[in-house]
Amino acid sequence: MFAKRLKQLRKTRKYSMQEVADTVGVAKSTYAGYESGYRHPTLDAIQIIAKKLHTSTDYLLGLTDYPDQLEPSNNAKELLNHQQLHWDGIPLKQEDLELVKRMLEHVIQTRNESGGTTEQ
Repeated sequence: MFAKRLKQLRKTRKYSMQEVADTVGVAKSTYAGYESGYRHPTLDAIQIIAKKLHTSTDYLLGLTDYPDQLEPSNNAKELLNHQQLHWDGIPLKQEDLELVKRMLEHVIQTRNESGGTTEQ
């Protein structure tokens, strides 16, 4: 899985093998071995490759199916737009998310009508 994702993402990001190899500090043939599955990079090299390809090490290693790096957001509205959200492992359906959005919109509207924010 690593080799396939590495090659696919490198091509998607429009980098040559030589460019990624230079970033990692290995020969092009060594890097080609990573993409063919013949060789395995060090953990440090995997981190460098992930940064170069703007992805996560988790994606390269098959621990997630999301290739794009996602910076954590504190904006609940943005969070509710992500697919495959769950509550303790129970998948949330689109209608569940719409209900939560409406509830939060109501909370914000009520707060604004009452004259501001509540203190914690």
